[in-house]
Amino acid sequence: MNPLLEVRNLVTKFYTLDGVVHAVSGVSFDLQEGETLAIVGESGSGKSVTVLSLLGLIPTPPGRIEQGTALLRTPLGQKDLLQLSKAELRDVRGGQIGFVFQDPISTLNPILTIGEQIKETLTRHLHLSAEKAKAQVIKLLAEVGIPDPEMRYKAYPFQLSGGMRQRVVIAIAIACNPHIVIADEPTTALDVTVQAQIIDLFNRLRRTLGMTMIWITHDLGVVAGLADRVMVMYGGRIVELSTVDDLYERPQHPYTAGLLGALPRLDSQETRRLVSIRGTPPDMLLPLRHCPFSWRCDYASERCWQEIPELTSTAPGHEVACFYDMEKGGLRDG
Repeated sequence: MNPLLEVRNLVTKFYTLDGVVHAVSGVSFDLQEGETLAIVGESGSGKSVTVLSLLGLIPTPPGRIEQGTALLRTPLGQKDLLQLSKAELRDVRGGQIGFVFQDPISTLNPILTIGEQIKETLTRHLHLSAEKAKAQVIKLLAEVGIPDPEMRYKAYPFQLSGGMRQRVVIAIAIACNPHIVIADEPTTALDVTVQAQIIDLFNRLRRTLGMTMIWITHDLGVVAGLADRVMVMYGGRIVELSTVDDLYERPQHPYTAGLLGALPRLDSQETRRLVSIRGTPPDMLLPLRHCPFSWRCDYASERCWQEIPELTSTAPGHEVACFYDMEKGGLRDG
């Protein structure tokens, strides 16, 4: 079955006064209809730039998509997102792909009521009348868990809590029943209790609406009960791609193992120190000619400093870009 979204060899660079930032280098992945793909990695790993590139949201200049394809397949046909004009991308954003940004207070317009902001999406993409759009907005506000939606319709963003504002942004993202919803670290700006509520909301929307979703985060602990597959990024590249269960049980890349080791375990009676990944992420101004994790890896060999490992299948549905076999405790064959 053809994937709903098929990204191949995406390369995005930023041409700055300090040099060329190699933000995304040859990223390829598929997104199947109805699944949730989590993209995980430290700040600067390229996860957000990857999805922003697909929707034409990187600043140009200095950003530039050097190469790649991103095929979106819908009942209306197939289109390459990277070849669309700005006007065509405006039709895609909000209508076919919804986006939930990290910080709701900077996403929402402070001088418009939340009702007007959600209604704008409905009238722009679905061409609803003002009366029908208002009724749909109130329905959406109730669907995302905002109490007394008729009253909240007239509220301004500053009159809502951070969690409520994020629910409004989610309502905007799902307003037109898009084929894909992308959530870019949607819980980072919220306190822990509200984070759990927003994650529960996304899980409920997945079940009731059958959403296809890309969830971007730096926290592997968040995606355990949310994602179907996990794509781990480091240095602008994919270093591991797996089902969520297999990734947690059998991490194949030292970086993934380090991220998992940094998570506190509440289901264990054992007292253990959390893992700290030594060193810092690579300088993205330097074009890589070897494994991007070499500086920080305890298993780096001479080959790691001479070649860039490609994604290789280690088990059905599990791929890793690493020369070291963590299960066997030695270099991989070949």
